[in-house]
Amino acid sequence: MTVLVAILLGIVEGLTEFIPVSSTGHMILTAKLMGIDEQSDLLKTFEIVIQLGAILAIAVVYRGQIRRMLGLSPKTMKRGNAPSKQLNLLHILLGITPALLTAYFARDYIKELFSAETVLLALIVGGGFMWFSEWIRKKRVPTTETVDDLTYKQAFLIGIYQIISVLWPGFSRSGSTISGGMLSRVSYRAAADFSFIMAIPIMLAASGYELLQSYKQFDWHAIGFFVLGFLISFMVAYAVVVFFLKHIQKITLKHFAVYRFLLAALFWFFVMR
Repeated sequence: MTVLVAILLGIVEGLTEFIPVSSTGHMILTAKLMGIDEQSDLLKTFEIVIQLGAILAIAVVYRGQIRRMLGLSPKTMKRGNAPSKQLNLLHILLGITPALLTAYFARDYIKELFSAETVLLALIVGGGFMWFSEWIRKKRVPTTETVDDLTYKQAFLIGIYQIISVLWPGFSRSGSTISGGMLSRVSYRAAADFSFIMAIPIMLAASGYELLQSYKQFDWHAIGFFVLGFLISFMVAYAVVVFFLKHIQKITLKHFAVYRFLLAALFWFFVMR
């Protein structure tokens, strides 16, 4: 672990965690490109820590929505002033349960798939899936425009689509959920909002579980690098999400699909061969 490694991995995590390009895939490819042991206990713990930085960033961006869901917003705390339709904790529970159950029961199988070859294939297939969802979006008018209009059925369907990314490292959690939302007739913006908000509990659960498994291998001599990576991941993730949401109508899933295709091709020809 060096300052340069901490900075680069923190940037990669922040850049890729919430946009549909797969942060897990990018971390695996970056480690391979830098000649770092992908199975290193120190690296695994470091990745968990910087992922927590990215989670904090999304919690800050959606702090208003989170307060409303928890009933802590001044408006919703007033009696009789709660909106008739609003994203609530049941939507989140329906969205995260399929993925959490899959991750728990298939965790050993999933760990065996962490390789550059698996990621490259997932980048291509996932890009094709995103391209298809964009094509469908132009064919059908969405029935759900905002995240507060989301139905329980749509939340659960998005959770089912999320299973793909759980079982296939490199497919992208946000890519599968945003695409799944669009295929379920949810607008692009609403699907992105739900994907980002839903990421908080599911990533906290996954990171917390992994941290409990690896905390004994934590190297306190590297605490400075962990703090550095955490801060960089937080700042970069915050900037990326704010920029993405501001320009979401201009940055379609097709743009991310093209990037995934190009990355897979370049990495295969110049690194893997």
